[in-house]
Amino acid sequence: MGGSLNMVGYGLAAIGPGIGIGLIFAAYINGTARQPEMQSRLQPIAILGFALAEALAIIGIALAFVIKASNS
Repeated sequence: MGGSLNMVGYGLAAIGPGIGIGLIFAAYINGTARQPEMQSRLQPIAILGFALAEALAIIGIALAFVIKASNS
């Protein structure tokens, strides 16, 4: 039972990085739409933000599986 609760917890925790990634790219699109000449400076920042937010989700799924394995 504890293992399935870990996965439910991860599912709820994945909402945060999902919202974060949406906000990152919304800001990138907004900034590029306002000043198209800044696209080359904004794109690496957006990709870095995406990578960091996605890393949180990957660490979360890894921890969910580790905790599931230690509870078994």
